[in-house]
Amino acid sequence: MKKTLWGTRLRRGYLDDALAILSEWDQTGEQVTRVLLLNEAQHALLTERIKVIADCLCLSPDIRRASGETTIRISPCESEILTDREVTLAARIEDAYRSLHDVG
Repeated sequence: MKKTLWGTRLRRGYLDDALAILSEWDQTGEQVTRVLLLNEAQHALLTERIKVIADCLCLSPDIRRASGETTIRISPCESEILTDREVTLAARIEDAYRSLHDVG
């Protein structure tokens, strides 16, 4: 039987391509991280948006704030490898972050 797009090897290439588009995100092993410079109001708004998106994808990103920086770390929950859900969450977070600058 021929492997589909979701086959392990082809799927990995698909995810690598998607991550390449998210150039601001750093990949270390099987997690992706993004550091953003946000004020308190932007951090609060983005955190709320992330929670809604993450809940829809059944994921729990790690969001931390220190010294004016918001660090978002997305790691696989159910498996030991990065999946399309984690990459989708990163892309949606990036969209939400960019929309903060479009509004104000």
